[in-house]
Amino acid sequence: MYAYCQGELKLSEEMASKRIRVARLARHFPLIFSMVADGRLSLSAVVVLSTALTAENAEDLLIAASHMTRAQLEVLLANRSPRLELSSGLTALQGAGPRETHNGSPSPGRVTLRKPGPSEVPPQPIQAVSPERFTLQVTIDKTTHDLLLYAQDLMSHSMNPHDLSGVLQRVLRLGVQQLEKRKFAATDRPRVSRGPLASPRQIPAAVRRAVWQRDGGRCTFHSSTGRRCPSTRKLEFDHIEPVARGGQATIENLRLRCRAHNQYEAERAYGTDFMHQKREEAVEARKTRERIHEVAQCLRQLRYRADEARRAADFSDSIPCASLEERVKRALTYFAPRVTCHAAG
Repeated sequence: MYAYCQGELKLSEEMASKRIRVARLARHFPLIFSMVADGRLSLSAVVVLSTALTAENAEDLLIAASHMTRAQLEVLLANRSPRLELSSGLTALQGAGPRETHNGSPSPGRVTLRKPGPSEVPPQPIQAVSPERFTLQVTIDKTTHDLLLYAQDLMSHSMNPHDLSGVLQRVLRLGVQQLEKRKFAATDRPRVSRGPLASPRQIPAAVRRAVWQRDGGRCTFHSSTGRRCPSTRKLEFDHIEPVARGGQATIENLRLRCRAHNQYEAERAYGTDFMHQKREEAVEARKTRERIHEVAQCLRQLRYRADEARRAADFSDSIPCASLEERVKRALTYFAPRVTCHAAG
């Protein structure tokens, strides 16, 4: 509870600070008041624009920024005032060194190690420096570092391995293709349907693919003013007519919604209290699965078969509040010999 309150306090302080900053700026540029009031600008958007606003460009810049996301605002500012690009390369932090080859010697010529000066560090992980160019600043662990170097090796026959931007672009293209295939069934070679699905909540691959293409991979919620939600994160398939009320998994009955707007539609359909209860039940179900998986993993290390470990782990969840050690002991009693008593003839 204390940690939660601390989080709320921090959020409140940040919001108050942001409001004060915007209010002070709006005293110099009164157009901000009306644009924030009618939803054309958010407080965060005004903060992003604050360093670029002048008496000469304020009206034009504020109007151009209407309804833009933070990423779009960065591009807008970069278009009006391009920044200096950073050089490409991997920077070794203190305590990190170049990757070693299989024989233990340092790997030569693999990456360019560069220590950026304080003025080079951008305030955001991704920052536009021109309409088509961006800087990326991120700290990666050793596993990610080694994977990146290995990707450079694999692509070295077809491109300059020191072109980190090109390497990242190719790897991301491959990764995005796989993610789209898994989430939206995106493919150039669709398979023939194998027949009816086991559950009405399951969505056929062809339907997922068609809905994704029709909705443009973006939330379809529209506000009262007609503005469409720009979110492409945490997208979910939403049944227009809920499954519980007979809705089918068809192209016409499905749409893409971000999680927040999907929850909003569910609360409109079933009520806030009902959905709150369902979310609590989902949390409890997830905790149960995690407890059972935790015990099953321990049993697998003890050489029990997967099916045996699963049944014993289920059995151990009769004491969900116990420690892991106690739950494993409980699971082991599942394998104790069963004694059958026969009545005397």
